[in-house]
Amino acid sequence: MRLGRDGIAGLIGLAISLLLLPQAFGLPKLPIVPVGPGFYPTIVLVFLGTTSAILLVQDVLAQRRAGPAAAETPPAPPRAYGLVAAAFIVVAGYIALLPLVGFRLATVLFVGAFQYLLEPPKTTQQWILLTAIAIATSVVAYLVFERYLLVLLPRGAWTGW
Repeated sequence: MRLGRDGIAGLIGLAISLLLLPQAFGLPKLPIVPVGPGFYPTIVLVFLGTTSAILLVQDVLAQRRAGPAAAETPPAPPRAYGLVAAAFIVVAGYIALLPLVGFRLATVLFVGAFQYLLEPPKTTQQWILLTAIAIATSVVAYLVFERYLLVLLPRGAWTGW
């Protein structure tokens, strides 16, 4: 049986997660802190392995349904090099803004800019949704990391927060 692009990507993701998962389980456990250094890598690797396995199974089932006609390669979608370059510029801008305006404001701007880059809003409702998602992403990340996990996030030289 021949795998498609999704099947190959799923197989690679599954292999990576299965190779790295024993290392995540092997990280030391801290007796005082309930969440040790291996907690989040384990969660990420289990999620990666699960979603990769689902992608692999979906591709195998799609290949079976398509039968011999699946051997024909469909035309490749147009490449979006400009979008990729713009995405790198937005990420670079985020990195440059972090020390100047701080994590909270830089993250709002980054998420809003990235959403705009991927699909510019056309209506007022879409603008409101873009703004709400950008603000909510920053607030949730701040609350989880700074307040719950006690990870110090970058403060802005210009803003002080």
